[in-house]
Amino acid sequence: MSKARRSAARRKRPNAARRRSAARLAAVQALYEMDMVGAPADAVLAEFMAKRWRFSAGDDRNRAMAEPNDTVLADLVNGVSSGVAELDAAIAPALSSGLSLDRLETLLRVVLRAGAYELKTKRKVPAAVVINEYVEVANAFFDAKEAALVNGVLDRLAREFRAGEL
Repeated sequence: MSKARRSAARRKRPNAARRRSAARLAAVQALYEMDMVGAPADAVLAEFMAKRWRFSAGDDRNRAMAEPNDTVLADLVNGVSSGVAELDAAIAPALSSGLSLDRLETLLRVVLRAGAYELKTKRKVPAAVVINEYVEVANAFFDAKEAALVNGVLDRLAREFRAGEL
């Protein structure tokens, strides 16, 4: 690969990573909405992709946040929504004693589901990256206590789903 191509590839990577991170955040918000109002995945995804994350060129938000990667967003929302029972069955035993999945806040539950889905199905994404990404999502909405819970649960799940990676 030429020096110019390598340089261009390096410049693209951070933007691509930011777009994947933005997709994770958007997916958690979409999953939360679906859980709260019982909306179907297709309708929520269409709204998110058409309205919520499209900024005009002069919009100041463009500088602060990346536009989500639509493919990653759709995969996360569809994958989590179609596998809720299986994901919940994996998450429940990973919770600390005294906690139950149904008693967690809805938003915290969807963060854990999305992280569990990625750990289980996205083997090309390192477990440490998945865990860090969802801890960051939790930090966007919660205090350190909830982020620590996300870290602990996803770490346990990573050891189960990807034995030997961590």
